[in-house]
Amino acid sequence: MDLTQTAEVAAFRAEARAWLSEHVPASPLPSLETAEGFAAHREWEGLLHADRWSVVSWPEEYGGRGVDIVKWLVFEEEYWAAGAPGRVSQNGINLLAPTLFDHASEEQRARVLPPMASGEVIWAQAWSEPESGSDLASLKSRAVRTEGGWLLSGQKTWSSRAAFADRAFGIFRTDPDAPKQHQGLTYLMFDLRAPGVTVRPIGRLDGKPAFAELFLDQVFVPDADVIGEPGQGWRIAMSTTGNERGLTLRAPGRFLAAADRLVALWESAGDPADTALRDRVADAVVGARAYELFTWAGASRFAAGESVGAESSLNKVFWSQYDIALHETALDLLGADAELAEGAWAEPWVFSLAGPIYAGTNEIQRDIIAERLLGLPKGRR
Repeated sequence: MDLTQTAEVAAFRAEARAWLSEHVPASPLPSLETAEGFAAHREWEGLLHADRWSVVSWPEEYGGRGVDIVKWLVFEEEYWAAGAPGRVSQNGINLLAPTLFDHASEEQRARVLPPMASGEVIWAQAWSEPESGSDLASLKSRAVRTEGGWLLSGQKTWSSRAAFADRAFGIFRTDPDAPKQHQGLTYLMFDLRAPGVTVRPIGRLDGKPAFAELFLDQVFVPDADVIGEPGQGWRIAMSTTGNERGLTLRAPGRFLAAADRLVALWESAGDPADTALRDRVADAVVGARAYELFTWAGASRFAAGESVGAESSLNKVFWSQYDIALHETALDLLGADAELAEGAWAEPWVFSLAGPIYAGTNEIQRDIIAERLLGLPKGRR
């Protein structure tokens, strides 16, 4: 792993830093889990896109800059260090877009990616169902063939961003007679405002609708919105989850910036005599640096042509646990009322609590690590 920064990378970092310094809002935007905040964050996505900063690693024809993974990581470091807003387009640009690059047609990429890059279309992830969360292959929502497309029926739940988003992506059962659960599934995109779609927001711990459940009643989806071949949805979905658990969802820049803010909080509000809390702050800094180096090592292998594979499960378990520990340390520094206050720590803490659950529970990830990385025998299911 070579961490030497070339002159080209240094110039890219300087350009990104200068743009962010000029454009990041002076005051934090309202929570993106509210209608007002969602609209404000959509505007921010448009501002990023205007100067091609919204999707720096994408090809230029889709609104990106075509930069490699090293520059993408550098941009992420600068983005979070500048205190820039959270990305309301995250589901689309980090999960659906890589899937489209790998499996979609040229027509689909040309139609779907530009409005995703600009924030004109915000995407929700429609994976989980009431009885199919971590065991995603057991899903029951179905898509039935009709003239020119498919009719979707069923229920999805815990759909991130769905309360205010425009469209969603998910997999549906198209062959109920397939011999195995993960067979006979098809990957589809659909309009959240189409006839037959009911969106019911789900309040988070703080009451904000970060999720929604979707009720689908004979929702028409044209053939043009099938990704890949019908019946191949599981294989395609696994490439999506690999990105979700890997570094694209949680780049180290996010945690490096949070660790720096935690140190600043300790310096302003910490009690030097509280060595236990001081050590937790130190652990947060060490954890952020360790995750940074682990990610750079993975990026080096990726740049050399290797795939991420099951190692993405290591990433997922680490950052989901680390995120909670970091924010709980901040709340303990702030005092007993911190959990009730709006601000830079309370809402991210609430969100961090879901980390061990979404993107595949940590229990499932540990099974993957044990079986695929360590070669241990399968446990009881």
